[in-house]
Amino acid sequence: MSDAKPPAEGGPIRSEALAELRASVRALRGELEQRFGIRDTPPPAPDSVDDFGPELAAPAAQTSPGWFEGIGRRLRARLEDLDVVKLYEALRERVSIPGAADVSAEVDEFGLDERYLLRARGWLDWLFEYWWRVQVSGIELVPDADRVLFVANTAGILPWDALMLAHAVERLHPSGRRPRPLVADWLATLPFSQSRLARMGAVRACAENAERLLLADQWVIAFPEGQKGALKPFRERYRLQRFARGGFVPLAARLRAAIVPVAIVGAEELYPILFEPRLLRRLVGVPVPITPTFPLLGPLGIIPLPSQWRIRFGEPIWFDDVAPERVTDPLYVNRTREQVRGAIQALLEEELPRRRSIFS
Repeated sequence: MSDAKPPAEGGPIRSEALAELRASVRALRGELEQRFGIRDTPPPAPDSVDDFGPELAAPAAQTSPGWFEGIGRRLRARLEDLDVVKLYEALRERVSIPGAADVSAEVDEFGLDERYLLRARGWLDWLFEYWWRVQVSGIELVPDADRVLFVANTAGILPWDALMLAHAVERLHPSGRRPRPLVADWLATLPFSQSRLARMGAVRACAENAERLLLADQWVIAFPEGQKGALKPFRERYRLQRFARGGFVPLAARLRAAIVPVAIVGAEELYPILFEPRLLRRLVGVPVPITPTFPLLGPLGIIPLPSQWRIRFGEPIWFDDVAPERVTDPLYVNRTREQVRGAIQALLEEELPRRRSIFS
């Protein structure tokens, strides 16, 4: 073993990180046995930086930005010998090393970052369980099919309803699948929301993206009310606006995706919209609704109110027996679209009286 000194205080890597690394490797032995069925001992914990090779042990190398990634590659190689690559990711989550990047090298074609989503699940769980106290019913009606299109009512300019609906399905459905929400086009223009929403699985709403997701056997969430539903005033809450023409019905029918109507009670009270000045929208290029808290409280007005939520899933609509020529039949498309809209409205009217109050 060489006498290489640890990096100087204040450098990107400290000697305490190595001790934490060793302790974490040892602590994961039980997880190996429980989660992966591996009865062998875990890879030997490194006693010093020298165990990873002289090129990583040099003091100069330990102060370089890529030092941690080099250590990570060596550790991954040891874990791959036991076929537990996922264990390596769990290890990196447990070890807090200064300077480690919070960006995954692996994202899908739409920008979903599994590592970022894993870290976000903690606060999503908190919002789900404590801030909005979400109650879910009808989840057993969601089919375990390759292609499912959830169609729900929408509310508010920020897609909390999309995140909570996707989270409810992932938490409670036996498949554990997480649907991909289609979010409003203009949200992608905001500087901070677009990247975070994409990393958590949201996709810019358009027919092409929806088709690509369904063809990849992904579950998808759509909000056909569009901007009209998101900006409706508080006095019109839970009154569904007209759905956009065409859209989700011919797509689901052509690709044989099951449509599941969803009613979300509570989301339309997060930002009680008093009115939305169109002149201001034309000036800034995005909707700026006026609520009791925004813009009066400034940035604090963006915090959603802690209303109590109920999410109700309805009976799925299948298209297995639909003739191909009916997919483009306007009469059939309009009738099916109104059928879905009517199902969601009926679910909303059933769920509203079951909630004792907005905040209980």
